Amino acid sequence: MKEFIDSLGALTPIIGILFPVFIVLIVFIYDSRNKKNKYDAIIEVSKNIKDGEEIQELLDTLTEKKSSTDLRRTGLATIFTGIGLSLLGYYGLGIDAVFGAGLLVAFIGIGQMIAGYVYPNQADEINRAVKGYEKK
Repeated sequence: MKEFIDSLGALTPIIGILFPVFIVLIVFIYDSRNKKNKYDAIIEVSKNIKDGEEIQELLDTLTEKKSSTDLRRTGLATIFTGIGLSLLGYYGLGIDAVFGAGLLVAFIGIGQMIAGYVYPNQADEINRAVKGYEKK
């Protein structure tokens, strides 16, 4: 029994190191299956569409672009996550490294918010809607 516990103790660091690798692998497999299913759906729908413009509109709607509103929203959430992490590190744990990591996350959120204001792409969305209305 003691040998089993000793061998289990030797396997614990290996499992601890490989566990994040398995998580990343699962995420990549899930993401690739979602993309494959999305492209298969595009192919099936495009088989029934005769007009090339409609296919292009379909592809435009399926491409994922972050709008400036999304950047501002995620930036705000990231800022407060960083603030919470900093407060946890400073008051809760008393570890300066966690406090610094929280500040880093907060500044990443500030960068996202600035990018949301500097690079607004709502004009593109408005132009696309106007062109779609004019075609009808």
